[in-house]
Amino acid sequence: MSPNNSEEAVEQSFISHLIELRNRLLRIVFCVLAVFLALASYANEIYSLLAGPLLKHMPKNSTMIAIDVASPFFTPFKLALVVAVFISIPVILYQFWAFVAPGLYRRERRLILPLLIASTLLFYMGVAFAYFVVFPLVFGFLTTAAPTGVAVMTDITKYLDFVLTLFFAFGICFEVPIFTIVLVWTGLVTPADLADKRPYVIVAAFIIGMVLTPPDAISQTLLAIPMWMLFEIGLLFSRLFVRKAEADYGYPDDVGIETGQKTLEKQEDE
Repeated sequence: MSPNNSEEAVEQSFISHLIELRNRLLRIVFCVLAVFLALASYANEIYSLLAGPLLKHMPKNSTMIAIDVASPFFTPFKLALVVAVFISIPVILYQFWAFVAPGLYRRERRLILPLLIASTLLFYMGVAFAYFVVFPLVFGFLTTAAPTGVAVMTDITKYLDFVLTLFFAFGICFEVPIFTIVLVWTGLVTPADLADKRPYVIVAAFIIGMVLTPPDAISQTLLAIPMWMLFEIGLLFSRLFVRKAEADYGYPDDVGIETGQKTLEKQEDE
């Protein structure tokens, strides 16, 4: 093949990848838009459901307020859009998976797909944990901590920003097992290294719990202990992964699992 033909083939391949990426992004946008349109008429009910943990702990005859003129209209729709993105996460991850899968080795595809599914479930679990466990504790503490003579009347937009931040924070914190497995898979660390750093992980979990929750021991512990347990789960699965990789590839931990995996895949392709 001449150099010109080779360059044209590379350029056409690059353009075809861009077109495929555009098409998959459009499918994601259409999915989110369709879910948003289905939820738009229930935007106020969805916001009332989200505000439930705070309203249950607010003083009698106290209500939420809207400072901006347009916030009573736009804030519920903003929440509906965020919920549409949350609901569409499986579709988003599938489109991502379908785009990158052709460029992966067969054994990589077998690992990444379960990781995508597990990361989605763990993120949802983190959001549910924040709503059902953390919010009642947080709002119960904050509403009773107001000084005498101060009326607790939270702005609806600021409340939405606050809870979305907590949702994202807890969703990310629940991804600890995935982070652990990926670190071992890439060869950056070994399960033995992670086990040696367990005391630092425990301290870090309690520090994160202190930052993300009110200054009381109960709520801090309710976040720190699940993070610690999730780290232990990730460590357990990473050890199982290493044992299986050693059996398949014949490479010890200190060489790196990914090195053995790549070598074996190249041999299989040849």
